[in-house]
Amino acid sequence: HHFGEWCKENANKSGGLSIIGIKKLSSYKFPIPCPDNPEKSLAIQSEIVRILDKFTALTAELTAELTMRKKQYNYYRNQLLSFEEGAAPFYPLGQKEVGEFIRGGSFQKKDFTKSGVGCIHYGQIFTHYGTYANKTKTFVSESLAQKCRKAKTGNLVIATTSENDDDVCKAVAWLGTEDIAVSSDACIYRHNLTPKYVSYFFQTESFQSQKRQYITGTKVRRVNADNLAKILIPVPSQEEQTRIVDILDKFDLLTSSISQGLPREIELRQKQYEYYRDLLFSFPRPETASN
Repeated sequence: HHFGEWCKENANKSGGLSIIGIKKLSSYKFPIPCPDNPEKSLAIQSEIVRILDKFTALTAELTAELTMRKKQYNYYRNQLLSFEEGAAPFYPLGQKEVGEFIRGGSFQKKDFTKSGVGCIHYGQIFTHYGTYANKTKTFVSESLAQKCRKAKTGNLVIATTSENDDDVCKAVAWLGTEDIAVSSDACIYRHNLTPKYVSYFFQTESFQSQKRQYITGTKVRRVNADNLAKILIPVPSQEEQTRIVDILDKFDLLTSSISQGLPREIELRQKQYEYYRDLLFSFPRPETASN
């Protein structure tokens, strides 16, 4: 930590790049415990390495566990939302009895305000939102919101454009109590299904494989609402939709939650590692310890 701060303070930032010359770098006073007693110094260094290696190994184990759980989650999501012929009817997403797509629009990032009416910008769907949300990251003024297309409770908000094929049509189920504004390059899906069920369906290989045939564009990839409406979704009973959601919610919490799941545990272990690393390297300054 101290070395990183020293580099920031002593780097030559001319020309937009931060550079430290060899001569300057060689002047850094590296902390060495008990410099007058080499045997004791090496023993202390070895113990510091042993302690920090344990933290590193624990974080690696948790990361491997998270990777395994994500694979397990993907497998069960695809299995639970795959129905054999006759087990559940399949309907186009845009069929009248199922749902309809409404294009977003009317605001940009520059229109964000500190408070007002909640809004979702299509770019935030990739960076901020997961399967569902009940709060928005940003707001627009009430006067602008009156001109915007809005998502209601239970609607999906879908990013219809992306720089890569996997992310295009990433969706978030809006579960908040208030209507929210939706930006251009996104659309709203109003439907008669269980909201999270539809959002989970948008993550399946079944949806992805159907979506690919409708992707257009070169640098910017997109799927328009008319083509989204053609994609087939299995529609079991409401009870079955709820059962599937309950199972997938547990996996989603474990693999995605920054407050309860494995990502939170990894974050805490990383902070713990950084705390003890800085503490273990906090030796007396050069006045009492040689470099």
